[in-house]
Amino acid sequence: MATPLGDFIRVRRDSTQPETLGLPVPDRRRSPGLRRSDLATRAGISVEYLTRIEQGRDRNPSISVVNAIADALSLDAFERNHLRYLAKITGGECSAHNRPPVRRDVRPSVLDTLRLLEPGIAVVTNRAGDILAYTSGYELVMGDVLDTDTPNLTRYVFTHPNARTFFADWDDVADEVVFDLWHGPDVEGFEWLSAELAPVAGPEFTRRLNHHRVPPRGPLRLNHPSGPELRFLREPLELTTDAQQLVVFLPADEPTAQAVERLGSRRLRVIS
Repeated sequence: MATPLGDFIRVRRDSTQPETLGLPVPDRRRSPGLRRSDLATRAGISVEYLTRIEQGRDRNPSISVVNAIADALSLDAFERNHLRYLAKITGGECSAHNRPPVRRDVRPSVLDTLRLLEPGIAVVTNRAGDILAYTSGYELVMGDVLDTDTPNLTRYVFTHPNARTFFADWDDVADEVVFDLWHGPDVEGFEWLSAELAPVAGPEFTRRLNHHRVPPRGPLRLNHPSGPELRFLREPLELTTDAQQLVVFLPADEPTAQAVERLGSRRLRVIS
């Protein structure tokens, strides 16, 4: 039975071209990417052991083996962190019994921080994409995302008819929200959201769910209803004890800053 760890290693191996690692390219290849034997040699493990990991028959590789595979695939820092995380959940270290449930309440001190950021653009979310509290600036810029009583960015991206127009780089945003689901603290919530979205979002969702692509998280480009394209840099601040994030949006250029200023400001709202 496949595992998240095995899926990720297999996907990265298939997408890695031998020449990028200084390896010769065989004249005939029956499959794309790096051969299993090449990866095993670079990682210093047997082909049979790598096969067991990829197929989910070995769920507890040592940290040294995980690091060796990361080195062999030339993963960057974000991809390495994701690989180590998948090794933990595959080995059962992050089961539903020892991972805290998602909190929907926002601590008063976090709300006070949001108020200090007014009239800037900031939001508190969890990894499932639930929008829990936000500033007036966020409401002005992202109002289309907030059109339900319990707004959820992940659901909006894959089900709302305006999403592909609103997000200029929809594919990148879709990669981001699905990637974040893997790092959510609540296994049951993850499975529920995945089961809810899969039938309506179709392969656009399920393909990303099993691909484990680490998104680059470049500037966020929005086609705002007011007319101009808005570009934002995002600064996420982890609220570790709450399993939440406070994300601050900063204009990436002067036209965006001017457009935001024209939009004005409103009061802070909290989702209860």
